[in-house]
Amino acid sequence: MAMRGLTVFIADIRNCRVRELEEKRINKEMANIRTKFKEGNLSGYDKKKYVCKLLYMYILGWDIDFGHMEAVNLISSNKYSEKQIGYLGITLLMHENSDLVRLVVNSIRKDLDDNNEIHNCLALHAIANIGGREMAESLASDVHRLLVSPNSKSFVKKKAALTMLRLFRKHPDVIPAPDWAERITNIIDDYDLGVCLSVTSLITALAQQYPESFMMVIVERDFSADYVYYKIPIPWLQIKLLRLLQYFPPTEDPNMAEMLHSVLQTIINNSQETPRNVQHNNAQNAILFEAINLSIHLDCESDIVRQATAILARFILSKETNVRYLGLETMAHLAAVTDELDEIKKHEETIILSLRDKDISVRRRGLDLLYSMCDVSNAKTIVSELIRYLHIADYALREEMVLKIAIMTEKYATEHSWYVDVILQLISTAGDHVGEEVWYRVVQIVTNHENLQEYAAKMVLHYMQSPHCHENMLKVGGYILGEYGHLIANLPGASPIEQFNTLHARFGLCSLATRALLLSTYIKFVNLFPEIKGAILAVFNQYRHVLDAELQQRACEYMAIATMSTDDLLQTVCEEMPQFPERESALLSRLNEKTGQTEDKRTWNIGGKDSNEKTPANLIAAKERNENTSVEDLAAGLSAQNLSAEGEEGAAAGAGAPSALNGAASNGASQVPPTTKTGLTWKEQLAPGYEKWFNRLRDGADGVLYEDSILQIGIKSEYHGHLGRLAMYFGNKTHTQLNSFTVTVDSPEGLVVASSHTLATSIGPSTQIQQLYSLECQQIVTEVPMIRISYQAGSVQSIYLRLPVLLSRFIEPIQLSSADFFTRWKQIGGPPREAQGIFKAVGSVDMERARAVMVGHRMGICDNVDPKPGNLVATGVFNTSTSGKVG
Repeated sequence: MAMRGLTVFIADIRNCRVRELEEKRINKEMANIRTKFKEGNLSGYDKKKYVCKLLYMYILGWDIDFGHMEAVNLISSNKYSEKQIGYLGITLLMHENSDLVRLVVNSIRKDLDDNNEIHNCLALHAIANIGGREMAESLASDVHRLLVSPNSKSFVKKKAALTMLRLFRKHPDVIPAPDWAERITNIIDDYDLGVCLSVTSLITALAQQYPESFMMVIVERDFSADYVYYKIPIPWLQIKLLRLLQYFPPTEDPNMAEMLHSVLQTIINNSQETPRNVQHNNAQNAILFEAINLSIHLDCESDIVRQATAILARFILSKETNVRYLGLETMAHLAAVTDELDEIKKHEETIILSLRDKDISVRRRGLDLLYSMCDVSNAKTIVSELIRYLHIADYALREEMVLKIAIMTEKYATEHSWYVDVILQLISTAGDHVGEEVWYRVVQIVTNHENLQEYAAKMVLHYMQSPHCHENMLKVGGYILGEYGHLIANLPGASPIEQFNTLHARFGLCSLATRALLLSTYIKFVNLFPEIKGAILAVFNQYRHVLDAELQQRACEYMAIATMSTDDLLQTVCEEMPQFPERESALLSRLNEKTGQTEDKRTWNIGGKDSNEKTPANLIAAKERNENTSVEDLAAGLSAQNLSAEGEEGAAAGAGAPSALNGAASNGASQVPPTTKTGLTWKEQLAPGYEKWFNRLRDGADGVLYEDSILQIGIKSEYHGHLGRLAMYFGNKTHTQLNSFTVTVDSPEGLVVASSHTLATSIGPSTQIQQLYSLECQQIVTEVPMIRISYQAGSVQSIYLRLPVLLSRFIEPIQLSSADFFTRWKQIGGPPREAQGIFKAVGSVDMERARAVMVGHRMGICDNVDPKPGNLVATGVFNTSTSGKVG
């Protein structure tokens, strides 16, 4: 051991000595070159020689801060050897934001215009390697000209296509792809298959962003023996074309569908042949996997896909790492788009074993497949296996695993208690990898499910009492115990003082943000548990003098509230949090950020079938069907759209209101600001008999707002908090076109109504058009919006209506227990905050109908509050963007 250590020491000394000698030689050579450059009058050969030396020193790792201009000057040389070194110099010594890039743009353009193909290629190399925005904006059209020119040589076209691909990936907004689409797609039929292959790579990238512009791509050619790779004709082109087809919707042409089916079946059949060698096997498998992906894209229930499933089952057991990787990825694609998962579930044990593969990329694909194939029937098995594996998983995988476990647990939980158990176990096991989105979400779900609150409080206290408690668990515990700690106060080990001591024992070890949250929990404890007020006031008094402004302010304010002579303000401030509005989980968007891509986009998303409704091909198909979209389709689509622009930020703060909408309250050809008032003129001209439809929609239903012999007007609405969305459809019932069609909305002050787009000015015979409106309630509004529809059918017709956008639309229903209801009722006090209205019913009161009316007006029915069966008690929270929330 001593001799070995001595040998290593001597080697280190020798290396240091060599480095010193090298540095001395480098500095001497640099000084000599600098002197030569300053003297000037160097020949082209000498410039080339000295720039070569600088580049060699740069490649060895030494910093070069001169010689750039000499490299730029060499570009202008007519000698190939000097021009080559000049281009090599700028590509190595310059970056895309270098100030010297401007100096070389004109020289590069000159070489692109040159009739010498070698000069063209050197210029294309430089553009692709430097690839800055300025260079792209200046030279993209010149690159395109070389690509489509019939006079360009094949090897120039290949380089031009790949240079264009590099510029598009770097700066897609600079390339006017739709304008160039036709000429680029024509090149794919070039006689040189190398050009065809390069252009296919370019079209594949362009089609991901502009699919409609590149739908007409036809390749029907013979091939030469030069392009046969181990008995397989041009495998690279086959792979790229099979992938390109996946960016477009499945064809509806039966002849084309039959042709594709025949090609894919041939590929499947050929894959059964025994490979001659490794290279043949690799090429064959590469084509096979793309063919399977295309088959899944075209029809995931076809016979070819059923054959492919059996092949994939064999591949995921392969000894070759690459084959296992591709087998798992392709099976994940199938699981992401099919409704039938039974065939995949047969291999669940093998897939779970892939989590322990020696290759991390295989482990990642196994995780993706488990996430995609998860459903209600196997969720508990998959989640428990993932949590067990989480203890030994790579750190690079843990955050992604946590997100996927949280999403699967929420999505497929059949019992709320199981969801709480899993999430708390997740926070306890991998707290460092649990993002804020995860604990925000669990707080939101616990708040919105009353039957879950006591169990959640009991379990979170149990986890906090363990010796090792992560800070994220403290955040969840602080929030849940502050709101629902009173539900477990009578249980052994969960008394008020024990809850406080459990939280405060780790108070000094957590971050400032967590301490601020816990101070808010303590003020809630003062309201819930007066018996421990003294201990909490001591904490407030201590933190009134800390240096952190946020903690100091909270402590001072909470101290002032807690020591007031009455508890009125304390009770008001510490009211139980209302339910959060239902919204899409922010965990999904966070997961999509984690799985962002920089290369060719996937044609499918990791996850179940519901995660793949907005893939590029599906969007194109939807756009093609847009002209035939029915009102029912529009209404169904409304419920799938999320009105909230934010995630779960409000869960921690207690108020997750979406951001306000902006815009004018009008649409169509005639536009009027939302505050424009036309007085009683509109009200006096309301359409006869409009009350029948208005009253029917007033109680919360969606349907027809108005109908006569010419026009039918329907409505569909959705509301969350102070925001709403209104879809209106206008149907022409006649066999003649309605012209000069305009819609104008007049909204009362405090209600903003904004249209999503300009409405068409005509409606064809027996057709309909739709319009979407965004609504924002800024303050209490006592009137409803008015709408005027004007059109020409022989003569100009105008219809004036009232929109059923009532004050109650912006109420969020909540359910309260008897004790909570009367506590809040007493806090209201007397008039003017308390009022009543009495009316006489005609005939007997239908309690079911009365209950339905209350629910239709978005009030939450509180059962068991009033003992009389004939009385209904309902509560809700009215939401506004500027005036806040009112219970």
